[in-house]
Order: sequence, then structure tokens, then C-alpha cells
Amino acid sequence: MIDKISLVLTIIGALNWGLIGLFQFDLVAWIFGGQDAIVSRIIYTVVALAGIWCISLLFRENAVARDDEMRDAGNKAA
Repeated sequence: MIDKISLVLTIIGALNWGLIGLFQFDLVAWIFGGQDAIVSRIIYTVVALAGIWCISLLFRENAVARDDEMRDAGNKAA
């Protein structure tokens, strides 16, 4: 569940960066009253933490695939 939440937050962050890069428009700052607003800073921090969490997905992919293979093998034996 935390993986999916992190991915969603990371996608939101990426879309916001895309808006900044293409149109010089910061959606988070616009919604919450500027980049210096405490709510904006909290959202930026939460998105950054989600991005850091998503780094772990790069290293868990093989472990998840092995777990699925072992689970499938166990289901076939039963």
C-alpha cells in the first residue's frame, strides 16, 4: 500500500515539475499560497520522501518476482 501511495505522490511531483519546466507554473504553490507557505513546504517534503521511498522499488523488483514464483510453485504443488 505504501508503495502505491509513494508512486502516486511521485507522479504528482513529476507532473508539477513538468508544469514548472514547460510553463513556469508551480501548481502546488498556486493552490496553497506560494512556495514559502507552510502547506506547500510540507507537500514538497512529503513528495520528496515518496521519491526516496520509490528508490527502494528499484532494488525490490527481483525479490518480488522471486516471491511470486515461489508462491506459484507452491500453488501448483498443492
